Amino acid sequence: MGHQASDVTAIDVLLEPDATMLQRAAANNARLLKLYPAGFALDATHRPHITLVQRFVRTDDLDTITAALDRVLARADVTAMKLQAFQYYYLPMAGVGVAGIVARPTPELVELQAEVVAAVAPFTVATGESAAFVTTPDDPVIDPGLIDYVATFVPKRSGALYNPHVTIGVAPTGDLDRMLAEPFESFTFSPAGAAVYQLGPFGTAAKKLAQLDAKP
Repeated sequence: MGHQASDVTAIDVLLEPDATMLQRAAANNARLLKLYPAGFALDATHRPHITLVQRFVRTDDLDTITAALDRVLARADVTAMKLQAFQYYYLPMAGVGVAGIVARPTPELVELQAEVVAAVAPFTVATGESAAFVTTPDDPVIDPGLIDYVATFVPKRSGALYNPHVTIGVAPTGDLDRMLAEPFESFTFSPAGAAVYQLGPFGTAAKKLAQLDAKP
């Protein structure tokens, strides 16, 4: 993975899931890779996570953004949150589907998202280009659908429309439709921390920019 210098960075302010969710995500990722070997493994450049907000921000403001987010996270006891994973979902993108495990949004999680959105808002820009993301020489162009997804995350995926989930991989939509039709065994998990990442292809958490203070 390479980082292209850019005045704008596509960021993901996220919660890092605990071992319970990591194990489920890894098992599902292995299943999807068998269906679609061209997909991605959950690894150092594809970290399992729960997005709070994705935004295009001014690169020069990253330190200031981190400080503002630290103040928000210091007030939120994220490791005490209990979240219920209850279904699969997928987002069609680039001819396949990006699949995830969805958690029910709790009042505490929705409130935290609102505070994070407000903290980042002064530093956001309307949109960005591929250079705002982590890319590779072999795949330097980010799908326009992802650029739109980040640009419109607020308001399309915030507040009452927030869909907290952990991405588990990609596969053909027909395979994912069959997976979604299967019974889902719900489970409870908690966040283990919080961080800011630079986004990569398919909206992956590709490069950690800052670990946030997630302790009250």
